[in-house]
Amino acid sequence: MSPATADVLVCGAGICGISSAYHLAVKQGIGRVILVDERAPMSFTSDKSTECYRNWWPGPGDTMLRFMNRSIDLLEELALESHNYFNLNRRGYVFLTADPRRAEAYERSAAELSRLGVGPLRVHRGKFCDPVYTPSPAEGFLNLPTGADLVLDPALIQRTFPFVSQRAVAMLHIRRCGWLSAQQLGTYLLAQAAASNVELIRGRVAGVEVKGGRVRSAIIETPSGSQRIHTDVFVVAAGPFAKQCASMVGVDLPVYNELHAKVAIQDYLGVVPYGTPLMLWDDPVLLQWNEDERNELVGSQNTHWLLEAFPPGVHFRPEGKGQNGFLLGLWTYDVKAQEPVSDPSFDPYYPEVILRGLIHMIPGLSAYAGRMRKPRVDGGYYCKTRENRPLVGPLPVGGAFVFGAVSGFGIMAGMAGGELLAAHVAGATMPDYANDFLLSRYQDPDYQRLLVELEAVSGQL
Repeated sequence: MSPATADVLVCGAGICGISSAYHLAVKQGIGRVILVDERAPMSFTSDKSTECYRNWWPGPGDTMLRFMNRSIDLLEELALESHNYFNLNRRGYVFLTADPRRAEAYERSAAELSRLGVGPLRVHRGKFCDPVYTPSPAEGFLNLPTGADLVLDPALIQRTFPFVSQRAVAMLHIRRCGWLSAQQLGTYLLAQAAASNVELIRGRVAGVEVKGGRVRSAIIETPSGSQRIHTDVFVVAAGPFAKQCASMVGVDLPVYNELHAKVAIQDYLGVVPYGTPLMLWDDPVLLQWNEDERNELVGSQNTHWLLEAFPPGVHFRPEGKGQNGFLLGLWTYDVKAQEPVSDPSFDPYYPEVILRGLIHMIPGLSAYAGRMRKPRVDGGYYCKTRENRPLVGPLPVGGAFVFGAVSGFGIMAGMAGGELLAAHVAGATMPDYANDFLLSRYQDPDYQRLLVELEAVSGQL
């Protein structure tokens, strides 16, 4: 029997690997692509996100903005092609503040992003000559506003979202944002890829043979045994395990992992209406506790931190409707670099912290304080570079490539990143942002100067 061969072998069947395989086979016409993962597709990190997308990315420069706009373009094309199989919407993101100084910062940052190409900025100050503010529909994504609406009229905020705190003095509604079903997106891409001769193998890449400075083959371990697959192209798309995967070809990727959690809180009282956008409270807060709770917390060294000030950024999006609806809440208040494990554990206080943080923005959620139906907590790893930009392109070993370090934005970046990865492999025309995602960028003096202005939380909610 002749040995197994592949034109390209992709390690990892999360959104990065699946999108890479799709673009390699379906869009670039590469003949035989093998996708390898010991887990079910989209099951380790890609399905643990809030499944959101946005083109709202700060500078310096417009690299990430153009990259995300391209990815959203591709998502919308897929949604039209598939009759919106993965339920793409464009409800937007809504940032809220009770601080007038923050409102001024909104106007400055939104004006700058508008100049970079995010779309027009419409300011609503409560005057007769103001532009009309149009709320986002619950479903659909076509023929809707782009850019952002800055609402500086508290009365308009209350008319639009009467469940929001009356302390809110400003609202920034960014428009080319929303969410989708990541699992269904992955399913659709896999089906299209399979029709173009992509094979999914449930197994583990145990080693990669490199000879003469280039990839020659890979050893795959499966429940039925191990096999060698001869290939000249190996793609590292292993999510949180990208560093370990790249080490098999002798490359040390400059990435690390943070564990981020989300909580699903059942909104059985219907406090948040169906159709609400993603919402974020942009002010620091002190969590609200009653006297008995406070006395209990202050008496323990393990819980006194719950009485301290928390940073801005608690946010949620709704999922489902009616008594079966949930709020998916997140808050990046305490993360650290760590090695990924298969079954991570989460802070037992996380659901209460999220709920009590959200109460500052949605006072009606106080009805659930101490009375939550059992919340569901899960999460995944953000695999990151130090400036929170992805790695896409060739590695310094012939035939080795990477698509990874997509932090918490893998679902939204997946399509543009897969397209870019496939273009590198196929030798196709590159978009003008391609060089900014290469591993070799760290040897570029111009990029080294840019790193001074970037940090690991750049663009992160």
